[in-house]
Amino acid sequence: MPQIDIPSQFDVLVVGAGAAGLYTALCLPESLQVGLITKETVALSASDWAQGGIAAAVAPEDSPRLHIEDTIQAGAGLCDRTAVEFLAEHAPSCIQSLVNLGVAFDRQGQALALTLEAAHSRRRVLHAADTTGREVTTTLTAQVLRRQNIQVIQQALALSLWTEPETGRCQGISLFYQGKITWLRAGAVVLATGGGGQVFAQTTNPAVSTGDGVAIAYRAGAILRDLEFVQFHPTALTKPGADRFLISEAVRGEGAHLVDNEGRRFAFDYHPAGELAPRDVVSRAIFSHLQRTALDLATAHVWLDMRPIPADKIRHRFPNIIKVCQHWGVDVFHEPIPVAPAAHYWMGGIVADLMNRTNIPGLYAVGETASTGVHGANRLASNSLLECIVFGAQMAHIELENIGLPSEIPVLPLQKFNVDASEWQIQQAQLEALREKLPRLVWESAGICREQSRLESAIATIESWRQDFAALPLSQFLLNLRPLEPASFELPNVERLLGVWAETHNLLDVADLILKSAAFRTESRGGHYRLDYPQPDPNWQVHTLIETDHWWKSPPLS
Repeated sequence: MPQIDIPSQFDVLVVGAGAAGLYTALCLPESLQVGLITKETVALSASDWAQGGIAAAVAPEDSPRLHIEDTIQAGAGLCDRTAVEFLAEHAPSCIQSLVNLGVAFDRQGQALALTLEAAHSRRRVLHAADTTGREVTTTLTAQVLRRQNIQVIQQALALSLWTEPETGRCQGISLFYQGKITWLRAGAVVLATGGGGQVFAQTTNPAVSTGDGVAIAYRAGAILRDLEFVQFHPTALTKPGADRFLISEAVRGEGAHLVDNEGRRFAFDYHPAGELAPRDVVSRAIFSHLQRTALDLATAHVWLDMRPIPADKIRHRFPNIIKVCQHWGVDVFHEPIPVAPAAHYWMGGIVADLMNRTNIPGLYAVGETASTGVHGANRLASNSLLECIVFGAQMAHIELENIGLPSEIPVLPLQKFNVDASEWQIQQAQLEALREKLPRLVWESAGICREQSRLESAIATIESWRQDFAALPLSQFLLNLRPLEPASFELPNVERLLGVWAETHNLLDVADLILKSAAFRTESRGGHYRLDYPQPDPNWQVHTLIETDHWWKSPPLS
């Protein structure tokens, strides 16, 4: 990346450049100077991987009321009705805004084409073939790059929130950029960093999804909610050497069948809707079926047969799925696709209201990073891109306090970190070993099915690993930096290693939060399934809330 000087102050800093971050940046008033920070490039995010589409009640036979009821039904008793109503009622106008910006949704004649996905009572999912997320983020990126008031800062890592000690107000972030740590001041910080799928060994999320926003907000004292609720997508391509590529739910919506090794549609054994049951039900159906029939669960899979769909429709609707499967040696026109569940979406996050405000003044959260109450215990398919857009649009109404710079900013001496080559190699090896072990532990202990003894064992292991991590000389240096204290590194390959350090730091916290939340909720509901408590419990129709190391229940939800 070329060296780019960045100012030390912005009106608003947006961290994350998926659909939520991009649309937030576009919706913020153009009178504000906006910094858009992404740890990779503006084209790499989980939104970019979203295939199925974006849900909105735009058909004559549909209505926001039906969309609301489907969302609440999927949310298993934990949706906030006010938030769901807000989402569904604003959906049609937000779709129109995307069309006006140039998003090319598929059409049937002049009308927007709509498909059906699981747990929707109407065809209401708009799409752009099977790369809807890419179409949306590509269009939004092009618009962002045209805006004079938005400065995109790529390959930059937000390390921590910078809060004002007396008031607790968020006033900026510490940033690792171009080999140095600097402090950026802002009137407001918006976290739009997506989910944390990389805390699981099997995930459909890209490598950047390491729970950064949730972790840095947690360390700054933000209130978090419902972190035990992880949605496992039932159908991820499962081939040796391949990433867990998501095979969109729309494939089953268009008529594909889930079958076992005998060619039997086993999903109907578990739910009358078969492969169109809610995602958590289908994921558990596959998991349970494989437990009964497979010799090796690590490589086990069932089959998704697209051949019941007319070949012309497959070519038109799913060109990217055809291409990726072909790359891995699967011809979808003549054979079924090997699939198994993988971690996909995190329903919980930083508690945020309808204006995206958190309990920390000056800190906002949008998209998967946030917990607005729209998803409850289990997200309805294709509501995730919609949430990014509907809530991103709310940032047009931001009210910034005039915090201004103090008359004298202390100039603190540059702190330099340096170790000899052999010590640096030891630290590298320790970090990379932690980064590799952690997702396997979380997948085995807090995956699709959970139970107390395995959760407690994993919590103890994570605690030990957190202590090892904190003892590293690099951790000692970074965690003891004071606000406004700049730092530099006299080390080879420092960008990559600082990236591994920051992501490992965040993943250790995220793993601890998910495991403890899963142990705290002694029932099964939505995306959280306990083998030792397999039924929903009316006493648990509450949110799990977390602040620092304190877990508690919300008042009962009606």
